[in-house]
Amino acid sequence: MTAPPTISSEQPRRSFGWVIAPLIVFGFLAGAFAFSLSHGDPSKLPSALIGKPVPSTSFDALEDLRAAGQPVPGISSADLSDGSVKVLNFWASWCVPCVQEHPLLIALKERTNVEIYGVNYKDQAAAARRFIGRYGNPYKKVGIDPNGRGAIEWGVYGMPETFVIDGKGRIAYKHVGPISEQSLLRDVIPAIEKARLAN
Repeated sequence: MTAPPTISSEQPRRSFGWVIAPLIVFGFLAGAFAFSLSHGDPSKLPSALIGKPVPSTSFDALEDLRAAGQPVPGISSADLSDGSVKVLNFWASWCVPCVQEHPLLIALKERTNVEIYGVNYKDQAAAARRFIGRYGNPYKKVGIDPNGRGAIEWGVYGMPETFVIDGKGRIAYKHVGPISEQSLLRDVIPAIEKARLAN
């Protein structure tokens, strides 16, 4: 009578190792990606539009928004190419960083006398008007992007985002995320000054 064959314990261990190894590698890569997202500077994200003409987009006026008793007009590509440096800011009333950034847009206008245009993104008109009524209106013109198609054309990652446009209608600088006091002085104002000198 022959003894039953012995089952080696080596084979299951090897199979288990092949399952665990990819999970460990995936976990490491996911952790590294999460770390870079949380510790990186989103304003450093590259934009393929830098140096190129503004996208051919138009944004209808924000309904019933008025300034000095007059309706505030919407925005066209031609508005951004009339020979003077401008700033275009994408914002929304539901965006908490937009609330934090808003006083700095008002300060930017006061410090540089630059024309700022605002694009209200995927918002309700009443909420957008309340936002401007509460926090102030730094914008010369305000357009709406109700379905986000304009933001896609501009390569917008999320709210808020800000573009400096030179006098020839080319994108000179892009700031991803809310403008801070530091980035206002270090990045945005110098980008405006540089664009003005290049005109």
